[in-house]
Amino acid sequence: MGLLDYFLSTQRPSASIAKERLQILVAHERAERNKPPYLADLQRELLEVIGKYVKVDREDITVTMDQDETREILELNIVLPDDKTTRRR
Repeated sequence: MGLLDYFLSTQRPSASIAKERLQILVAHERAERNKPPYLADLQRELLEVIGKYVKVDREDITVTMDQDETREILELNIVLPDDKTTRRR
C-alpha cells in the first residue's frame, strides 16, 4: 500500500458495517433457537466429567449442532488450560 493509496482509500460506510454485525447477531440467535434441548444438559455433563481431571470454566466448553438436509454435525470445543498447575489428579 503506497502513500497515494492511503489518501485515496475510502472507509466503508458505518451502515454497511452495522448491517453485517446485525446479520451475524440474527444468525447466532437463529442457531441458538434451533438447538435441541439436550445440548445444554450435554454441555453441563461434559463440564462435570472434564472437571474431574482439568479445571475448566463453563465458557471454555461450547457445544454446537449444525444440520443440513442429509446430516447433523455435533461440534465440541474445549479450551484446556496451558499450565500444569490447573490440572487435577
